[in-house]
Amino acid sequence: MTKAAAQPTFPFRDVVLGALIPAFIFSTGIGAMLPIIAPYSVERGASLAMAGVIAAMLPVGQILADLPAGQLAAKIGDRPAMLVAGSVAALGFLAAALAPSVITLGAAVLLVGASNAVFHLARHSYLTEVTPAFHRATVLSTLGGVHRIGQFVGPFLGAAVIYFFDMSTVFFIAVVTALAATVTVWLARPTRKKKDDAAATSVTEALTKPRFWTVLNEQRRMLLTLGTVGMLVGAIRGARQQVIPLWGEYIELDPTTISLLFGLAGGIDMLLFYPAGKVMDKLGRLWVGVPAMTMLGLAMALFPVTSTATGLAVVAMLLGFANGCGSGIMMTIASDISPPQARPQFLGAWRLLTDIGLGSGPLILSAGAALGSLAAGVWAASFIGPLAAAGMQRWLPRYSDHANRSTRRRAGLID
Repeated sequence: MTKAAAQPTFPFRDVVLGALIPAFIFSTGIGAMLPIIAPYSVERGASLAMAGVIAAMLPVGQILADLPAGQLAAKIGDRPAMLVAGSVAALGFLAAALAPSVITLGAAVLLVGASNAVFHLARHSYLTEVTPAFHRATVLSTLGGVHRIGQFVGPFLGAAVIYFFDMSTVFFIAVVTALAATVTVWLARPTRKKKDDAAATSVTEALTKPRFWTVLNEQRRMLLTLGTVGMLVGAIRGARQQVIPLWGEYIELDPTTISLLFGLAGGIDMLLFYPAGKVMDKLGRLWVGVPAMTMLGLAMALFPVTSTATGLAVVAMLLGFANGCGSGIMMTIASDISPPQARPQFLGAWRLLTDIGLGSGPLILSAGAALGSLAAGVWAASFIGPLAAAGMQRWLPRYSDHANRSTRRRAGLID
């Protein structure tokens, strides 16, 4: 333990250059693209309904690629998978910029979503491999933080580009960010020690690497219990992304005010990733996961009692604080419980569950609005937070040695 704990938390070549900087660059391109997919689709001749479908191709692409992403990373390795994903994403952005029709544009956005899934999974698996368990939560929370920062900076970059040029230029900027992320990964060659270790174990790994469906069968109980918790966390986080604009529209705030409140929540969210990781590494994952999900549910439940911009601002800040407290929690848990001999395949299945949850969260809000009560939809979504917290409290100590100090002590990780 002493040797592992004494290792640097953020080795420059393996962690900073190998994953964190590429994650920020790649996420900036995605963030620049997100706000313009719908208006760009309309500009290309799509109706509003079709524009919504095209925008949905990004998460659909991610969900469709989650399982293949795990298989690809297991077959060719984490770093090569990142190189492939970055290159393919650049092609997707380029195709979107030059799309002659809305069908081509939809296919390009789908391709970007699939590439994003591969890039995200591969860098997650890579950091799990190169980071000691005693620094894992700090590193993965930082990964989540730089992802948030990139998606926060991206829209501002896109807005500046659109001011001087047109919307298609944003996609060309995204081509540059995808290629820059790919080149950065390529330049971050593994350290000498990691190369030696890989060479020493390559034959053993080739002989013992399990098949994908074997991994799912072996881990089915964990995926059905703790994986369901991951889906619930994804669902409330997905609802969180839409509740501010939807409720702001409901109480008739202007779009500028809604955007400012959304940015305020995102800014607070970004500030907390490092302390969240340090607490998880020091005290255990439950000390962050359970309070974060409980507070997230509480913050969601408060939205229907607000009717002014000031009230919404206070609740939006609480929402950002709660989500920031849980920065990196699901990536860290997935890394803790993933089998070392089949990590990419397991992470692919885990990410599929969380992405399904992420996509279902906004549907809960929409269902409430369609039935005549957005407040009911918000309250239904808010209940998911405490439910996820209870599930985490129930199942995480069973499967993770890092759940809390008690599980660590039983595993002999601390005195």
